[in-house]
Amino acid sequence: MLKKLFGLDKKEATPVQPTQEIVHSPMTGKYVAIENVPDPTFAEKMMGDGVAVEPANGTVVAPVSGEIMQVFPTKHAIGIKTPGGAEILLHIGLETVNMKGEGFTAHVKEGDKVKVGDPLVDFDLALVKEKAASIITPIVVTNQDDLDSVIKETATDVVAGETPLLTLKMKG
Repeated sequence: MLKKLFGLDKKEATPVQPTQEIVHSPMTGKYVAIENVPDPTFAEKMMGDGVAVEPANGTVVAPVSGEIMQVFPTKHAIGIKTPGGAEILLHIGLETVNMKGEGFTAHVKEGDKVKVGDPLVDFDLALVKEKAASIITPIVVTNQDDLDSVIKETATDVVAGETPLLTLKMKG
């Protein structure tokens, strides 16, 4: 009776899966079409479709809310899974893996929960310009087959944590 009186007999509600999610820009800078990324792995969408940003500074924030699935040991790439199940890869610069983490400071680790705009990584933009193939940063949906659609927004100048880049429609 007490359980009924205080509502303790109710089952835990399963969280409602979102039907759509917005991927915001993880950096402030210039919008770059994925096809224009100077690396065939990204330009030819071998890892998935998405967009890219040419950063104006060395701050990277969460483009979506979700859970950090992977922080590469070199801190140049981060994988995030959204509540709707989309998997987003941020790859800071091109051929930055060769820098072995030099100039990168991660603020998150695997398993951390993040909200849009939370700091993920700071990096030395001048050092990346000097040592990497490019500072262009792809933002890729790596499990696009699990989604209904990925709609690209159009932009020129983007603001970290604010400018929408992709609208993801979930299967359901």
